[in-house]
Amino acid sequence: MTMTIVKQLENAAIALRDSVDQITFEAPVTHVYNPLNYAWKPHKQYIQRFGATKKRVVLMGMNPGPFGMAQTGAPFGEVAAVRDWMGIEAPVGKPPIEHPKRPVDGFACPKSEVSGRRLWGLMMERFGAADDFFAEHYVLNYCPLLFLDGADGKCRNLTPDKFKAEATNALYAACDAHLRAALDALQPAWLVGVGGFAEQKLKDLNWDQPHQVGKVLHPSPASPAANRGWAEAATKQLLAQGIWE
Repeated sequence: MTMTIVKQLENAAIALRDSVDQITFEAPVTHVYNPLNYAWKPHKQYIQRFGATKKRVVLMGMNPGPFGMAQTGAPFGEVAAVRDWMGIEAPVGKPPIEHPKRPVDGFACPKSEVSGRRLWGLMMERFGAADDFFAEHYVLNYCPLLFLDGADGKCRNLTPDKFKAEATNALYAACDAHLRAALDALQPAWLVGVGGFAEQKLKDLNWDQPHQVGKVLHPSPASPAANRGWAEAATKQLLAQGIWE
């Protein structure tokens, strides 16, 4: 029997979850959160609700934000967008070692992830219902892990693009394997990197199916350009590349 797309995506996520759990990260990383473990239930809902069919466009981010996927298990997973727009809500556990300044409260998290609010806000505005967006689009992250530097009582979010190469070899190998498996299942014509890091990872992948690679500005508040009107800038980029009409 042919495996369904959902089952392919679930299997790929489980393989990624288990493989990255075997990797040890050194300073400045003090805490590693893997939402594919403790937030597996809502992540599985995300796959089952929106990953059942082939897609024309796959958008890919870098890794979870502390108030987004780290809380809800969904990529760019700002709580209100996931719960109220996508209709996803499920119990969320805790990472093995939690930093007191970055608690995992799941869908009770009181903070809003700006990147997720911006990205899903645009999709709500343009497509209306979540099902209408996901009919042709899917969103995933390259790396499933949130990294924190909790030294000296502080708590800084770390991103894998800043790590030394030797620290990321095993991580990137696992992430590439997951990405290939997800793309094999979804068969998109367009791979769109949300930010420069994601775009480069898509280019480096050398996926063996016909496709084009595009890019949109990352919606992070750390980006001055994103703070000047991310939705307008991203829409302009997607239209200019022929990804949207």
